[in-house]
Amino acid sequence: MSGLTDLHLHSNRSDGAESPTRLVEMAAEAGVTTMALVDHDVLDGLDEARGAAESHEIHFIPGIELSVEHNGTKMHMLVYFVEDEPGPLQAKLAWLREGRNERNSQIVKNLNDLGFEITIDDVLRWAAGKSVGRPHIADALVEIGAVKSRDEAFDGLLQDGGLVYLDRNRLSASEAIALSRAGGGVPVVAHPKTISGGAADYAALFDELVDAGLGGIEAHHASHSPELREHLTTMAHRLGIAATGGSDFHGNKNRDFRIGVGTGDLRVPDTAVSELLAQRE
Repeated sequence: MSGLTDLHLHSNRSDGAESPTRLVEMAAEAGVTTMALVDHDVLDGLDEARGAAESHEIHFIPGIELSVEHNGTKMHMLVYFVEDEPGPLQAKLAWLREGRNERNSQIVKNLNDLGFEITIDDVLRWAAGKSVGRPHIADALVEIGAVKSRDEAFDGLLQDGGLVYLDRNRLSASEAIALSRAGGGVPVVAHPKTISGGAADYAALFDELVDAGLGGIEAHHASHSPELREHLTTMAHRLGIAATGGSDFHGNKNRDFRIGVGTGDLRVPDTAVSELLAQRE
């Protein structure tokens, strides 16, 4: 049996718990032979992860995860084969991170107004990289005992529609796709289950994005049921794009997803990588 494939992993350069090097070590321990690092809005963990992957003989794919919107619908987009070097998409990343920083400061102020005594410095202590976001605010709330976990912090407070939620700078999905393609990247819609609406709405959305240059759908996500994985795979192949997947691992203390296998039943097919490569070509 071939090794595991995991194309959705996060390090502490964004909101993961582990350094890029340790993340690769854990992937090797889990039996992963092909992996992708896709931190939020940052690329600066790629070189470290690639070096560690080479030492463990793991096939490494560089990437990033972006928050985008399409006709008012928010979603996440993974972009594979994007490097930490000048390029059309890379030129937008500082703007995206600045939007995060502005939102973070306002969310902290809103929390203060509700009686939660945290500062932006408390938040920054939890961030090891340039990408600082709501998970780090959640960690600061856990630290002062206001909540017991990140999940509890999001429920009611930080989630979309929560008491202190604020929106931020986002690329449109079509712009993100165009910038990705211009730099040789392959854009993939991440974990469609989290998109507002439901499976019945996916078809029209994906049709529009494929026309714009979408290269794949993350069908095999840890949070998807086997039935949804099959449905999304069929949809991707009907559209002539890649059906990819991964655990969305952030760290054992943050979420019950394990590297390579998600909650235990995930198995990303080897074809995910060959389909991604075909989209790149």
